[in-house]
Amino acid sequence: MQKRTTTRLARGLFLERDVERFREQLARFKPFQSRRPPAASLEEFDLATDQLISEVFGEASEMVEAYQYAKLGEASSLVNLPEEAQESGAQDLDRESLQQRKRVLESCICELEACRSGVPGKPAGNSKPAIGPRVADYMSSDLRSVHLDATIKEAARLLQKWKVGSLLVDDGLRYLGIITDTDLSRKAVARGLDPNATRVRICMSKPVITVEDSELLTDAVRLMRDKAIRHLAVTEDRTIIGVLSLSDVIRYYSGIA
Repeated sequence: MQKRTTTRLARGLFLERDVERFREQLARFKPFQSRRPPAASLEEFDLATDQLISEVFGEASEMVEAYQYAKLGEASSLVNLPEEAQESGAQDLDRESLQQRKRVLESCICELEACRSGVPGKPAGNSKPAIGPRVADYMSSDLRSVHLDATIKEAARLLQKWKVGSLLVDDGLRYLGIITDTDLSRKAVARGLDPNATRVRICMSKPVITVEDSELLTDAVRLMRDKAIRHLAVTEDRTIIGVLSLSDVIRYYSGIA
């Protein structure tokens, strides 16, 4: 029989102390958003924060998932993109990832203070809500696409123009795949392919991984994690009507409080 664990939050113990611990962690985070040198590396800070959130809220809690996706961000996928992808874009995403970390810590404090005040909140620890936000609530309904015979330089130009991280790939009649900034970085730039001669069909990911717009957002998160991807095509009755990205997921988690 699997050992059952109970979080400190579920037991209602040590709330006063845990609120203070999260406040201290938030104070330790401030140097990362300023020019002051931090006392520890960001990796060390993340490890300590992961442990703190897991201890208080439970390893399967929404807060843990929120912090995991805050850490991911999308900045790393912009590294070494073709010339159209400006360095400022990656820097902006780095700053956004830091901001998301801060918001999750603030959400943890709000949740603890609500429990301390006796205000009913969301289920804590390993409990799962029966309802929740749907994919349709956070997806982008703008369908951005590129032809499979376009060059990857054109794909990179469109990514920058529309400020998105992915493009659906079509043959003029139907969607056959998806190409992301990560695909351009890992499959094209890292291999030294000529952006003016290489076609999108060479670097795109296929088939298109989809999720229905009526599905819970948490189910979409699990699908992203299982498939190790950051973008899902969203369908309604099996017809693609939008795209859900990791950025959209983080936008939801940033509003947990």
